[in-house]
Amino acid sequence: MGKYSVKSSRILILMSIIFLFASGSGCIRSFEEESYYSIRDMDISADHAGTSFVDLNVTTYIEKYQGDTEKNTSLLLKVYSTESGLLEVKEQVNLGKLKKGETKIVSQSLSLPKTGGYDIRSVLFEEDIQKSSGEIKVYNLDYLPADVQDIGLEISEMDFKVRKVEDGKVLVESDIYITNEGRETSSDFRALVKVREMDAGLLADKVWIQTGEIKPEATVIRSVNLTMPDQYNYILEVLIWNNDTIVRRGEGYIRLNPEIEVKDEDATKTRKIQTSEFENLGEPEMVPEEDYAEEGATPGFSLLLSAVLICSAAILRRRFG
Repeated sequence: MGKYSVKSSRILILMSIIFLFASGSGCIRSFEEESYYSIRDMDISADHAGTSFVDLNVTTYIEKYQGDTEKNTSLLLKVYSTESGLLEVKEQVNLGKLKKGETKIVSQSLSLPKTGGYDIRSVLFEEDIQKSSGEIKVYNLDYLPADVQDIGLEISEMDFKVRKVEDGKVLVESDIYITNEGRETSSDFRALVKVREMDAGLLADKVWIQTGEIKPEATVIRSVNLTMPDQYNYILEVLIWNNDTIVRRGEGYIRLNPEIEVKDEDATKTRKIQTSEFENLGEPEMVPEEDYAEEGATPGFSLLLSAVLICSAAILRRRFG
């Protein structure tokens, strides 16, 4: 019995040594298969071309062709200027876990200055380990034509003031608020402002103006005077032109004969507007800052002039005293 126990112990020790040797030499390995990925292809397209910026769409095709385990992956998109080599933009998107044999299509949007060219690289990571990368280049974005409609300007507001009422005619000053929502100073565009009777569609008056150059995120007011018959309702239209193309529209309403709903009755009736009561004959002009300074000065001689007069009086007293 004792000999059998000793023999079993020896066999157990021997098996342990063999197991350790086999593990160290790689005969027994983990059955976890390492993951391998491939960026098979990349596509690029221009979604929108402005005067100074272009919006690009980059599509990356990712394939996981080996690996049983599923770990989180992410795709890092890096954009380098081909002229300077400097990094312009980088964006990262999480893809989650990919299965073996799965192909993932990832689309990413980029907004870049429309100058020169760019080297666009897609880098795939599993957890924090880089697994694959791809590259695509784009050239000569300067020559990409801008979308005709993209001028960056919006008509944000309109105000109306009655300047004169005479012989059944009303002179209305219209203040048009134009905002530059683009990324660079706008060009100076032509704009047609016209006032049309709401029901018949008859044109009462029209005026051409210039928008002027407007800085980014700035709003300017362009004022026009339009004459129209009293006691009608009108639509004021603003059409901004880029050469021979209308690129922006805006509308406002002037109701000199509005309709109101009659309470407790299923009917409407017109409300008589005494237009002359809203007449604005003039407004106080803004005084420049330097004028404000002069108006705020104390009446009488200034300190410098007073000092000169005192010195002159002292000299005269010595000479003739």
